[in-house]
Amino acid sequence: MPASNLSIGVIGGGAWGTALAQAMANGGRDVTLWARETDVVASINVKHVNTTYLPNITLSDNLKATEDIHEAAKCDVVLLVTPAQHMRSTLQTIKDDVSHGNTLVICSKGIELDTGKLLSTVCAEELPQTPIAVLTGPTFAREIAAGLPGAATIGVKDEKLGLKLQQALGVKGFRPYLSTDIIGVQLGGAIKNVIAIACGVVNGRKMGDSARAALLTRGVAEIARLGTAMGAEKETLLGMCGIGDLMLTCSSMQSRNFSLGTQLGEGKTLEEILGARNAVTEGVHTAASTLALAKRFAVDMPITEAVNDCLSGKKTIDEAIEDMLNRPFKY
Repeated sequence: MPASNLSIGVIGGGAWGTALAQAMANGGRDVTLWARETDVVASINVKHVNTTYLPNITLSDNLKATEDIHEAAKCDVVLLVTPAQHMRSTLQTIKDDVSHGNTLVICSKGIELDTGKLLSTVCAEELPQTPIAVLTGPTFAREIAAGLPGAATIGVKDEKLGLKLQQALGVKGFRPYLSTDIIGVQLGGAIKNVIAIACGVVNGRKMGDSARAALLTRGVAEIARLGTAMGAEKETLLGMCGIGDLMLTCSSMQSRNFSLGTQLGEGKTLEEILGARNAVTEGVHTAASTLALAKRFAVDMPITEAVNDCLSGKKTIDEAIEDMLNRPFKY
């Protein structure tokens, strides 16, 4: 079967899962989208709109939604778009469905909080015989769902499998590039959410574009230091899943992490912000797990530490900003 004719299952009916399903369906792919909520499934199948997570975007007639997770998990290529902290439990649920030659593609960005493990490691532990890839990059769900052009990175160790996935997932307007650096691909996509929260705080406090640019640049340095310590390639972080994703997420209110940081900077509490949202803001969890990795690999990540201190209540935003500005000058 040609790679472009492989059936595609999408596990996760949020904004990004729906956008990926829409892009694949518009490209002529056979797509089955699983959503947990009965009303989301009904809305997609009857109204062709995900009114809960992606309103005002008309979805393809070729896009089928289901409440049966096993139906989506039996497709040839399975896109995993559940929140990072629920990835392991999702894999345990579909374990018996993906043991017959399926390929798993991780489309979530984050690090498992309890263990500090990358999601590819979580997948390998739960489904050791199943091929694994990662799809990540500078994309906003609403724009991809609307058919606007965008690009992403497929991280996969097996280059032959990567070429197959590139043909299966690449459609007009959505261009996937290949990388064999699966560690760097994931770190860039996960940690940029933490840096985006920090940039949002700068925005909310009206500290200026110069401050945001400086913070973003030092954020790149933090990601590169941890990535190098963990065996990633610096070149990866200069691509779609590094600089590209960071630039997008750190500069737009479409980003859940940037907007959360902005609201924190404006004076709202974390509880108030999260209580008004129906989607996960992954950087809130990733800050703690990234800081744990930094300590494990003896890497200095002051921005990540400051963000985690604010989110955990260890410091106020004013205290964190003051400490950052009083750090010693460096080369």
